Amino acid sequence: MSRARQPPLVTGISPNEGISWTKVTIRGENLGTGPTDLIGLTICGHNCLLTAEWMSASKIVCRVGQAKNDKGDIIVTTKSGGKGTSTVSFKLLKPEKIGILDQSAVWVDEMNYYDMRTDRNKGIPPLSLRPANPLGIEIDKGRFPQKDLESLFPGMSADFTSENFSAAWYLIENHSTTSFDQLKTAVVNLKKQANKKNEGSLAYVKGGLSTFFEAQDALSAIHQKLEADGTEKVEGSMTQKLENVLNRASNTADTLFQEVLGRKDKADSTRNALNVLQRFKFLFNLPLNIERNIQKGDYDVVINDYEKAKSLFGKTEVQVFKKYYAEVETRIEALRELLLDKLLETPSTLHDQKRYIRYLSDLHAPGDPAWQCIGAQHQWILQLMHNCKESYVKEQKGKCNSLLHSPMLDLESDVRPSPIGHLSQTASLKRGSSFQSGRDDAWRYKAPQQVIFVEKLTKLVVSQLPNFWKLWISYVNGSLFSETAEKSGQMERSKKNARQRQNDFKKMIQEVMHSLVKLIRGALLPFSLREGELRQYGGWEMKSELSGQWLTHVIQTVRLSSESLTALEIPNDMLQIIQDLILDLRVRCIIVTLQHTAEDIKRLAEKEDWIVDNEGLTSLPSQFEHCIIHSLQSLKTVLDCKPGEASVFQQQKTQEDVCQLSIGIMQVFIDCLEQLSTKPDGDIDTSHLSVDVSSPDLFGSIHEDSSLSSEQRLLIALSNCRYLERHTFLNIAEHFEKHGFQGVDKITQVSMESLKELDQRLFEMYIEFKADPIVGSLEPGIYAGYFDWKDCLVPTGVRNYLKEALVNIIAVHAEVFTISKDLVPRVMSRVVEAVSEELSRLMQCVSSFSKNGALQAKLEICALRDTVAIYLTPESKSSFKQALEALPQLSSGTDRKLLEELLNKFKSSMHLQLTCFQASSSAMMKT
Repeated sequence: MSRARQPPLVTGISPNEGISWTKVTIRGENLGTGPTDLIGLTICGHNCLLTAEWMSASKIVCRVGQAKNDKGDIIVTTKSGGKGTSTVSFKLLKPEKIGILDQSAVWVDEMNYYDMRTDRNKGIPPLSLRPANPLGIEIDKGRFPQKDLESLFPGMSADFTSENFSAAWYLIENHSTTSFDQLKTAVVNLKKQANKKNEGSLAYVKGGLSTFFEAQDALSAIHQKLEADGTEKVEGSMTQKLENVLNRASNTADTLFQEVLGRKDKADSTRNALNVLQRFKFLFNLPLNIERNIQKGDYDVVINDYEKAKSLFGKTEVQVFKKYYAEVETRIEALRELLLDKLLETPSTLHDQKRYIRYLSDLHAPGDPAWQCIGAQHQWILQLMHNCKESYVKEQKGKCNSLLHSPMLDLESDVRPSPIGHLSQTASLKRGSSFQSGRDDAWRYKAPQQVIFVEKLTKLVVSQLPNFWKLWISYVNGSLFSETAEKSGQMERSKKNARQRQNDFKKMIQEVMHSLVKLIRGALLPFSLREGELRQYGGWEMKSELSGQWLTHVIQTVRLSSESLTALEIPNDMLQIIQDLILDLRVRCIIVTLQHTAEDIKRLAEKEDWIVDNEGLTSLPSQFEHCIIHSLQSLKTVLDCKPGEASVFQQQKTQEDVCQLSIGIMQVFIDCLEQLSTKPDGDIDTSHLSVDVSSPDLFGSIHEDSSLSSEQRLLIALSNCRYLERHTFLNIAEHFEKHGFQGVDKITQVSMESLKELDQRLFEMYIEFKADPIVGSLEPGIYAGYFDWKDCLVPTGVRNYLKEALVNIIAVHAEVFTISKDLVPRVMSRVVEAVSEELSRLMQCVSSFSKNGALQAKLEICALRDTVAIYLTPESKSSFKQALEALPQLSSGTDRKLLEELLNKFKSSMHLQLTCFQASSSAMMKT
């Protein structure tokens, strides 16, 4: 059971004072586990949760609301910890009041002034008409802290229009450094202002004094006359006359001034209308100004004018104002539609999109324009990707059709680049051999449509997706809207909408990534798609698969695209599908490269020139090794793992496939060797053959007519096999390990076994060709002339059959030595074994020997044994021993002496021929 979290604790706030809507940063402990955990935030008793932005468990950013209390605590409430406490407080300052004629950088609410001017029932407060500088001298703001002044004058104010005005506070704040003489001047100015007000009141009385006095005199005369008469009649008649006079005077005045007064009323009415038009010309001209500014593209001006008109006339009850304001709203609605159309128009830059979204937000457009723009961008990117595929598929099919009808089309040509074709034709190969590639390098400049398509597709995504992602980031953090207090509500709504639509946007990104990957798979790996997906994302003409080098180029292109998308900080789980694609492409590239390498090696048989160097080798092993090394080098960038990529050999199936292909490559070359060594004479072109002039050939060239026999081809193949076993295969195994191949031991073991089997077969064939004739000539030679071991003359020397056999053995030695002296011990030892075994058999088949016959047999056996002594093996020694044991023992010293003399005579007479059997024993090879 998990422990309950500690309640939130606020330990700091920055700034710690300010007016309403000040942006503050709250710091503390246990401030929640996430945005959803934060359920309450009050500053000075005002709820600030709507503007709160949870950053971490120790940081929250918000804006201070219009709190009632001047100073209060910061209380944070979370689901996990409950209601918290605060060790600091925040002081709410009152905003500075701005006069009618004061300059201001912010929008001033003019509604109160409008009401004062239009409402005749309310008089303009005289204090509001006072000048901003009542003392009439220069104001010098002091640097006294506001807190100190508030503590010195509690409950008072430095505002001279306030009921709690404090003159001392005003002087300290505005004239702390003013001299005493200037203050005297200020007193004089105040008195003058007071006298002007009094004089202004009396001026109205002074202007009407004459009229007042005349009226007073007339009333006095009437009163005196009434007193003199003293009668009611006089009083009545005078009163009646006076009334008649007054009536006539009134009628006359009305008649005289009626036209003047009418003109005056009309002029007043016109003047008032003009005053209204002049005063409210902003509203009356606004519809036309909106049209003009829209045509010029000055949308900011339109929005500012609309905001001002809305604040002034949005709730007016005056009919003419309502009529014009309705016209303004009609224009603004048309502008909303225009901006929305521009926002959803594609293509469009990120700057323009943000601008149009801000405009629509400021115009309070319905719905969520930012999300509409994101959706439109998403669909546009998908459409671009599919249009790109369709255009290249059509172009490829068009090219295919034109090629099919072209008479220059060579259906047998192979435009796939060969690893061998890239080797330098001028570079000398190992051991002085070289070869050339007959391929045309035109393929370098003829990239397949699939490769061009992948480059175009990835470039399209990399160019469009960053703006799409940045637009979403701006939508999430609310930066699409202005960082002002008026826009904070829109920012919060945007962030809330973004949180609700995170999954939807994630699906959009995933859809783009899936489309990108499947389009590439449809072009390069169609077998990895299902049938339904293949119809949507495929459609390519797959007559031949791309070569390994083109796949390597594609892998590099996709890798660069992946790096560009990773730099946008797109989550790795959204980009994992691209890593899977790269892995499949790498595996396919390795497979295809190895398959094509096997095909190239199969064609090496056509390049065998049978030119033998001084080590008995042709260029074939070197060509084979260079072909393998070049293929592995071409795979180096594919085998190397970039950041975030898995090893290409992580899957067991891939390891097994690569291992089998590698073994297959080795087996193909072994089969190539066997095919060359066993091909009939008529199938081999030997018109270009020669022997290396540096070879120490004791017997001249192989043949004067520059032709090779089947036995010589077998020797050359045996020499190549020997070099392959001791050098080439081991070097290739090292390169396999260097490039990270798995199962190298198995590859080497299987290849070595197959090579040894071939070597043994070829060796047995050669021995059969050479030893069988020699062995077959022994028995006829021994019994030539009806020779009989029981009845023969005294030996006079070695008979001709043995000399002939030795000459044939010497011929074998010469042939082998001409090709490869390293093969001489192996071949000679095996030939001697065959001859000794046959000689032993013949001796054991003799029923009985006479004395002379025994001496003759022993002479010939010893002569042969001593001659080939350096090539004797345990088997041949055993055969000679058995042959001698089948003979009767020589008992007399005379016979032994005769045997020795005859042996010496034989060796002396055939000294020149037997020179080849006198090589040092250190040159012998163990069999």
